[in-house]
Amino acid sequence: MLGDTVYPKATAALFAQCYEPTWGRHRARTLAVAGNHDWEEAAGAAFFSYFGAAAGPAGRGYYSTTVGSWHVVSLNSNIPATPGSPQYEWLRADLSTNTSGCTLAMWHHPLFSSGPNGNSGQMREAWRLLQEFGTSVVLAGHDHDYERFAPQDADGRANPRGIREFVVGTGGYPLYDRVNPQSNSEVSEHRTFGVLQLTLKSDSYAWQFVPIDGQRFSDSGSAPCVAPQR
Repeated sequence: MLGDTVYPKATAALFAQCYEPTWGRHRARTLAVAGNHDWEEAAGAAFFSYFGAAAGPAGRGYYSTTVGSWHVVSLNSNIPATPGSPQYEWLRADLSTNTSGCTLAMWHHPLFSSGPNGNSGQMREAWRLLQEFGTSVVLAGHDHDYERFAPQDADGRANPRGIREFVVGTGGYPLYDRVNPQSNSEVSEHRTFGVLQLTLKSDSYAWQFVPIDGQRFSDSGSAPCVAPQR
């Protein structure tokens, strides 16, 4: 769950009235990151209360776990993630001890996006660190659209050993138009609601965008995991 769980702000009432009757049935197997609409309300108090351990330590919002053979890192793009910050130094320590062959990271504000919110540079140094340690995929939300990027480095240069980013903000709020096309954008869709299904294998991954009933757009493919650059 890539953030902005309920609108217009994260309150206990909206979690109970909106999220719980729908996606709430999947809460036990959810990994959650905080969006700006979650975080802006009392530093995510209702968000952390609702998701509990699935959102990481309360008030922090960054954590890691294992999914199959993959290392999954959840970061908080609402707080500093530059060298010297607690989140960045935690990430460095976490990646230094990771022994998984494939790594995925997720946060709310995309470093690259062709939507109206555009590129969100606050996670650039985290991206650089993730690439150094061999991260294959970054998932983000924030812009209300779907977009898939070719592997690239933190400065937006195409790189086969870079990270592939997916922006998946197609969960229900009105969708945004494509307003600022990015050079490494491979696929973008701004008229279809749906979810991204990822299949995480021991040394590769596959993706498929699954639209809601009545809509036809889809996007699918696969790629090998990337190796650390250290």
